[in-house]
Amino acid sequence: MPDVKRTVRIITEQHVIGKDSGVEGFPMREWNIRIVLVNENTGEDVPASIFEKATYKLHPTFGARETQGTSSSLKRVRQEHTNAGDLIVIKKPPFRIQEEGWGEFDMRITVTAIDKGGDHELLHDLNFQKERYEAEHKINFKNPKPNLLEKLKESGPVGSEENGVKSKRADDSAKKRKRPEKGVDMEKLADSLQRLGPEDLLQVVEMVHNNKTADTYTKNDVERMIACHPFQA
Repeated sequence: MPDVKRTVRIITEQHVIGKDSGVEGFPMREWNIRIVLVNENTGEDVPASIFEKATYKLHPTFGARETQGTSSSLKRVRQEHTNAGDLIVIKKPPFRIQEEGWGEFDMRITVTAIDKGGDHELLHDLNFQKERYEAEHKINFKNPKPNLLEKLKESGPVGSEENGVKSKRADDSAKKRKRPEKGVDMEKLADSLQRLGPEDLLQVVEMVHNNKTADTYTKNDVERMIACHPFQA
């Protein structure tokens, strides 16, 4: 099975909110991140259903406080993820996380593929330069299993020729085509034919004649009647 590559798009949105951060010159902000795949054919966003969960590693300071507010919308978000201090695990696409804070930092996001497709770590720069920005990361899936392969088809090609990689089956077929055919020992064949009685020999000649192809060569000889296929010397 060929390797399959996909592009993960991380979308970040943030804005200033009316809360005191306690740090002069650094207003409190609300920010959220979601994860999608890029359709390899159209470039459009598609659900990242090839992943079963996303684990966000936040700044250590997030581990010392409650990370979500009390509004109804935030409560729904909390029901869809597990919060363990500065680690937040979300198990439903688009793996959206929403937080509040005043500082920028680099976070690690680990996306776990379905069907035992492995963990893939993405380094994401959380910054407040723009209210909305995107970052793309390439992920390579080695020998994806059937369920994962089916999900990968939703975002682009997965075939051997489509990915520019020969599949093992195609490679094996090519090797078989190149394998030389075994030669025929014509002397032994001729000797065996000479030992046949007239009726048996006639049956052999008739069988060869009935099954010959355009490449079959036959020759009638007074002393020997030999029918043979082309062979390699």
